[in-house]
Amino acid sequence: MQRRPHVQIYRIQDASVRTRECGRFPRRVMTGLDDTLGPRLAQLDANHLRRSLKTISSGPGPRIWIGGREVVQLCSNDYLGLAADPRLQRAAADAVARLGCGAGSSRLVSGTMDSHADLERALAELKMADASLVFASGYHANIGVVSALMGSGDTIFSDQRNHASLIDGCRLSRASTKVYRHVDPEHLGQLLSAAPTAGQKLIVTETVFSMDGDVAPLRDLVGLARHWGAWILVDEAHATGVFGEHGGGVVQESGLAAEVDVQVGTLGKALGSLGAFTAGGRLLVDWLTNAARTFVYSTALPPAAVAAARVAVDVVRGEPERRQRLWDHATMMRSRLTDCGFRLGPTCSPILPLLVGDDARALKLSAELFKRGVFVPAIRPPTVPPGTSRLRVVPTATHSTEDIETALEAFADAGRVSGVLR
Repeated sequence: MQRRPHVQIYRIQDASVRTRECGRFPRRVMTGLDDTLGPRLAQLDANHLRRSLKTISSGPGPRIWIGGREVVQLCSNDYLGLAADPRLQRAAADAVARLGCGAGSSRLVSGTMDSHADLERALAELKMADASLVFASGYHANIGVVSALMGSGDTIFSDQRNHASLIDGCRLSRASTKVYRHVDPEHLGQLLSAAPTAGQKLIVTETVFSMDGDVAPLRDLVGLARHWGAWILVDEAHATGVFGEHGGGVVQESGLAAEVDVQVGTLGKALGSLGAFTAGGRLLVDWLTNAARTFVYSTALPPAAVAAARVAVDVVRGEPERRQRLWDHATMMRSRLTDCGFRLGPTCSPILPLLVGDDARALKLSAELFKRGVFVPAIRPPTVPPGTSRLRVVPTATHSTEDIETALEAFADAGRVSGVLR
């Protein structure tokens, strides 16, 4: 029998390390880490910026259970209400029964399931692209794609309010990154004209910005990309399923599928599942399969998530009335909240940024809403710029008229009590 190699064990002798007993098991070793993190968290508390998790005891939906109470949820990205759709649930359950719970490894190691390939064909068709590639999450997709396409000596032009995953993708690429003013093609043009002629150029933008709800001037950006010989990557996370005649997003609605080099989308928002994807030319997908580290070195999506997303694509394409209900609810809420005296950002999507400004007051409004049976957390820095704290209000296609009316009554009352409405 082969002997196991000897492993030397070193014992901690430092008297500054403290251990406390708790029942049968010793509690975690106390080190200087706690002495550092405690004051940092206290500073977040003092600035009204500390975040905490809310435990939900129900599945996703227009109404959820928190702390033994049923509340109207108006903060989810489940825009079409598909996360709890029985068809997606059945597809996920059937996939687990047939294929198991996990994929086992990276698709380059243990192989690609036919369900992954089928989903990618459907996503490519939805995005009017030649091919697509599925990633484990939107964060994986954005940092993997940007860092696989760009490198040292190249230049990236990034919208000022791009998602953190796009920002981190730019950093990981080691390319030079120029940040242009939010949705400002004129400023982007100035930066492009002053950029080095050597190296590749890439314009990176969201189409629908997640915290403001506004939409990028995509046609202008594509025109600049073509004029200056740049590629363009658009993140359609909050547009896929919501915009476009068949739910293909802003790119589809704008008729620019043939002009956009790289589209990124998510399976975890309007499609109600988990994961993300990129869509574009066949050579793009082949390159990412080899060079996107977040694809190469990540375990593939589990069969249940793949099966649910595949059904969701068909629902998005086949049930445009869901999209219409979502837009109807958003239009009504935008109008009524404005009539109440709330200040909303310049949104042109179902995302309704109710601007408060002060961090503490935004927390107060959220707390007063929760008392009245409506769940909308406060969004504060660093997610949004300082002085722009807000409630990100998002109705879905599956909210009822009663849900919306209940929420609007709660907003009017909570706005007065919190001091947001004067």
